[in-house]
Amino acid sequence: MRFHSLILCVFISLIYGCKQAGDTKKDDMAEVPLYSEPFRPQYHFSPPEKWMNDPNGLVYHQGIYHLFYQYYPDDIVWGPMHWGHATSEDMLQWENKPIALYPDENGLIFSGSAVIDHNNTSGLGTADKAPLVAVFTYHDMEKEKAGGTDYQTQGIAYSLDNGESFKMYEGNPVLLNTEFKDFRDPKVYWDEDSGKWVMALVAGDHLRLYSSENLTDWDYMSRFGSDKGAHGGVWECPDLFKLPVAGTDEFKWVLLISINPGAPNGGSGTQYFIGDFDGTTFTSDQNEARWLDWGTDNYAGVTYNEAPGGERIFIGWMSNWTYARDTPTEVWRSAMTLPRTLSLSKINDDYTLLNYPLSGMSDLMNKEIDIDLEIAPNSYEAIAMESGNQSSIHFTCPLVSFSLSLTNDSGEELVIELNREEELLVLDRSQSGLVDFQEMFSKIQQMPLDNLPEGDLEFDIFLDASSVEVFVNKGQFAMTSQIFPTKSFDELIIRNEGSKELIVPDLRTFSIKSIWSSTD
Repeated sequence: MRFHSLILCVFISLIYGCKQAGDTKKDDMAEVPLYSEPFRPQYHFSPPEKWMNDPNGLVYHQGIYHLFYQYYPDDIVWGPMHWGHATSEDMLQWENKPIALYPDENGLIFSGSAVIDHNNTSGLGTADKAPLVAVFTYHDMEKEKAGGTDYQTQGIAYSLDNGESFKMYEGNPVLLNTEFKDFRDPKVYWDEDSGKWVMALVAGDHLRLYSSENLTDWDYMSRFGSDKGAHGGVWECPDLFKLPVAGTDEFKWVLLISINPGAPNGGSGTQYFIGDFDGTTFTSDQNEARWLDWGTDNYAGVTYNEAPGGERIFIGWMSNWTYARDTPTEVWRSAMTLPRTLSLSKINDDYTLLNYPLSGMSDLMNKEIDIDLEIAPNSYEAIAMESGNQSSIHFTCPLVSFSLSLTNDSGEELVIELNREEELLVLDRSQSGLVDFQEMFSKIQQMPLDNLPEGDLEFDIFLDASSVEVFVNKGQFAMTSQIFPTKSFDELIIRNEGSKELIVPDLRTFSIKSIWSSTD
């Protein structure tokens, strides 16, 4: 995922103009330790410096989780794409690594995936070393400017030292294209049933599926989606995988598709389809769009190949193309969402994809407050937030109207409101700090709370320096949003907007450790 084509054609002037402005600020930030800059996330991944977007090549191998990502190493705005790289042993602490993939004669290095070729089907490994193979989109700028439709092709690179270094395949590109302007973002996995590699990629408004015996020769199989789901913008970053349905012996296939624009609260977002895959064709009875996350800042997310225990772990880019280039950070720009476990449940006879932070997050959390609240109608309760924008909030409550405000003494406020009558969760960041860098950023976001199970609602809210992630009912509903308060929020205010007493039996707040403390 990346700029629209028209923007690509003028990227040089944009980059040099923004680079000059960025250089004038560099001296101002020289005294600030790395990972201590204003708005810098403390427990989300962000690059040491410069521009980042899509997560790429998510794969687990030899005890290491690899996070590759779209990266421009020369500025904090989008530019010629590379693959950045970080690794982790626990999905909490990250180690920054050297750039993994550089543009070459075939083009820029756009989004893709990575696999472990255990059987050395590609012939790129050795008798004792299975290659880690990156599969990505080449983007040829000169061909695009010439007006053709052959400027996006697929290439591969391989590593025999678990991602420490890569070599480009001499036969690149491995999948050509002369038909589609947008032909990109390959997600590849090994299909045990067919004994072949399967590639999912997108072509403008639909998904295309290919198969291969060796990762270098690909055959077209089928297409999906021209008449399904949301089509307000270009389809991007597909992911196709199988999940068990909780509490049953049933399995269903899940397809993730990012779209830009066309998300429910504006700009970019990620929809999903639930269906079946027979090794050749993906089918789904679902016609309407369903959204993995209703917030404006979770895009281009994909899942890990080969995660231990078959766990399906998701990471998204925590931004939105509408204002991604304008957010008020210096030195670095963009972060990733928390890693999330994806699971399937059948709620009121409806298959639902849940996404919820990894259980390991608890290792970073220390409980600060544990109280029971009883709030009369038209009243409120104020609670000091010692850890402010490096904390989480957990509580359960009935389906009633209430608001939760996070405030500071500068008058900045982030509001999360449940509207019982309309069954909506509303996130209002319009007064949350710096918001005037782009018009859409102040827009109030809404998430319908439909298909609720019986009983109380369970909320988990994660605050980092410049983000908030809201999860309802263990991820049945999720909202992710960037925020840029000039001071940390230090007070939590819960208001009872209903006509009956609001009972919150177990409100707990937690401080969350910085994963970058050793870097400071």
